[in-house]
Amino acid sequence: MSASVPLSADLTGASRVGALRDVAILMPAYNGQADVERTLASFSEDAPVYALIVDDGSTPPIVAPAIANMSIEVLRMPQNGGIERALQTGIDALAERGFRYAARIDAGDLTVPHRLAKQRAHLEAHPQVAGLGMWTQVVTRDGTPVFMLSPPADPQAIRRIRFLRGCFVHPSMMLRIDAVRAVGNYRAAYRSAEDLDLFLRLMERYECANLAELGLYYELNEGGISATKRHQQIASTLKLQLHYFNAANVYDWLGLAKNLLHFLMPYSVLQRIKRTLFAARAHG
Repeated sequence: MSASVPLSADLTGASRVGALRDVAILMPAYNGQADVERTLASFSEDAPVYALIVDDGSTPPIVAPAIANMSIEVLRMPQNGGIERALQTGIDALAERGFRYAARIDAGDLTVPHRLAKQRAHLEAHPQVAGLGMWTQVVTRDGTPVFMLSPPADPQAIRRIRFLRGCFVHPSMMLRIDAVRAVGNYRAAYRSAEDLDLFLRLMERYECANLAELGLYYELNEGGISATKRHQQIASTLKLQLHYFNAANVYDWLGLAKNLLHFLMPYSVLQRIKRTLFAARAHG
């Protein structure tokens, strides 16, 4: 693979300065140059920001945009190998560059102002927390709100209901890089469920939590993994549920039943049900 740093400001190594000197944005990307640019431009912080794009074999290759107050590096994978390998490579690269925190985001999603500073401050104050997410507004391609994802904040509540509902929105997470590597990094053992696999391993040794405030606008993408690789994702999730299954936890039973139902239900029907339920909750 090859790497390029297109901007004159080098925020790697000892030259990094400012409150976010140990934080890096981590974005895997496969094509979608315009989405990459729009997503990175949405970051608004009071300190310089470094971003690492892992270009997973895009054609043409992703080009780092010029964005004020941001230094952008592109790591180019020799060929498309999937998000699991791209994230694993990105985490290792950030560790080599001396970063402590990796802030995940995907091309097409938008962030709220000062997200990085808020997450870093929480992680600094809670050293036992290895992964920190935020609430997320799901939107259509044109920005129309669809529903809000507001998972629990408390690590113990998350442990109880980890399989009953999605407790983390992956692109909203900030991760401790040393903790991620200590549990084996991202891996391809559970295709399309690499995030849940990582979070479950993190929670064996650390805590994972959420900030109970909006941090991300997540674009509902009909071409994303949840839609195009849905059965693979569900199959991987079922394997994880069985591996970590706790028969004494009623929520593990409910989560298993829910996931089996998802396997049988068409994606379009599931999305309609989600919209209805979240709309009812918002007006309840």
